[in-house]
Amino acid sequence: MAAIKYYDVILKPVVSESSMSAMAENRYTFLVQPEATKTQIKEAVEKMFPGTKVDSVNTMNRAGKSKRRGYTFGETAKTKKAIVTLTKDSKPIEIFTGL
Repeated sequence: MAAIKYYDVILKPVVSESSMSAMAENRYTFLVQPEATKTQIKEAVEKMFPGTKVDSVNTMNRAGKSKRRGYTFGETAKTKKAIVTLTKDSKPIEIFTGL
């Protein structure tokens, strides 16, 4: 498998009630590539958003759901969610400031 570049690691931000309340504590939630490691996620956030310093990264793997259509069974795609905690002296991430 080819190496994952930093701009391919983060897919999109997660906008939910719990993730919005966590932003007051400098915690941001993203959907990331399922193959990405914590160090790759940390590097991607620091490179994509200048002025941010990542303190810790917590990840959650979500398995795909089983779906059925007629006699055919299949699964939806698996996803990975990352909760990134920034340091106290870090700048906030701009994509979340207007929400």
